[in-house]
Amino acid sequence: MKNKIKKFLRVLGPGFVTGASDDDPSGIATYAQTGALFGYGQLWTALFSFPFMTAIQEMCGRIGMVTGRGLSGVLRKHYSKTILYAAVFLLIIANTINIGADLGAMASSAQLLLGIPFAFWLIVMTATTLILEIFVSYKVYSKFLKYLAFSLLAYIATVFVVKQDWLEVLSSTLIPTFTFSGAYLLNIVAILGTTISPYLFFWQSDEEVEEEIAHHKLRMMGAGVPKITKRDLREMKVDTAIGMFFSNLVMFFIIVTTASTLFVGGVTNIETADQAAQALRPLAGDFAFLLFAAGIIGTGLLSVPILAGSASYALSEAFGWKAGLYRKATQARGFYGIITVATLIGLLVNLTPIKPFKMLYLTAIFNGIAAPPLMLLILLISNNKNVMGQHTNSKISNILGLAITGVMGAAAVALFISLFRPS
Repeated sequence: MKNKIKKFLRVLGPGFVTGASDDDPSGIATYAQTGALFGYGQLWTALFSFPFMTAIQEMCGRIGMVTGRGLSGVLRKHYSKTILYAAVFLLIIANTINIGADLGAMASSAQLLLGIPFAFWLIVMTATTLILEIFVSYKVYSKFLKYLAFSLLAYIATVFVVKQDWLEVLSSTLIPTFTFSGAYLLNIVAILGTTISPYLFFWQSDEEVEEEIAHHKLRMMGAGVPKITKRDLREMKVDTAIGMFFSNLVMFFIIVTTASTLFVGGVTNIETADQAAQALRPLAGDFAFLLFAAGIIGTGLLSVPILAGSASYALSEAFGWKAGLYRKATQARGFYGIITVATLIGLLVNLTPIKPFKMLYLTAIFNGIAAPPLMLLILLISNNKNVMGQHTNSKISNILGLAITGVMGAAAVALFISLFRPS
């Protein structure tokens, strides 16, 4: 049994960490707001999004494995600079705001649990993520991220502390319901944007390259084409599927928990992830509150470095700078400099008068609008034989990729129409 667990954990890598990081404080806040506003009404989105995000992330992982470059590096080599800079620009804006909102949610949750002032925790959380990402080697850091991902189990445990109507949960999961209102469409775009997020695309492609370097299949990022086997690709696909399933399972349970507590209790205005935790206390008890709040800190420690890292990979590769967590800070000053600047700007975002949840929610919506054009690029790259050789997309990958790109694009268009339609 012990050997089987070790074997299973060895299979988990970039795909699993990427999927887990998807449930960052921004995602938690969006899913909590979904349950609070619509009850079980949008629970079907957890099941719906799973095959699509798996297909897109598998493409990103395969691009990294086959080319030995991240998405930004591939765009720089094979496509126009206009496309490259537009893609990187979209990513940088969304990630920086997201980092700020996540740091604020982590600090607020720590303040709730331990009572020390918000400013103290904000500085501690920022310093902790920077120290780990800059000064810890990739080999050690990747293991840290993998085990930190299991902090998300707190959200699976929380749901069983609260009484549920499991028949209604099942029917709401399997049978989609639609309301063509601005608020409903806005939330669908936010859910899809925080679930199928641009930063995940860039992070997984680059981490597959980091893994190849760690296993001596590649000397450095962008230096030649690595030799990969069918087993390598198969393990990446399994790793990605497990990661995306885990991500959507956590999303499912957060919506169920908040639907059965906040929605039922009439608490529909959730502005931060930590406020969701606090609102649970009188409705579900101290244990549910503690699990929910502690989970925010754990997921933040996982996701903030990934947000900063994906932005840095994208920008560094776009300008041809040395990049990679396998390098020391002295070997890639630009790469680690971007990580530092993005994280510090995120810290400063918390000093603006904009409410944290507004930032989180707007970032999720922005991601939902930015993702379709980026997914089109991913589809173009992963079908390009000059880039991918014999490892281009299968028919099912293309069907799923085109379908979710169309759905997210249509949702964004419908949202704009509903917002500007005369009342």
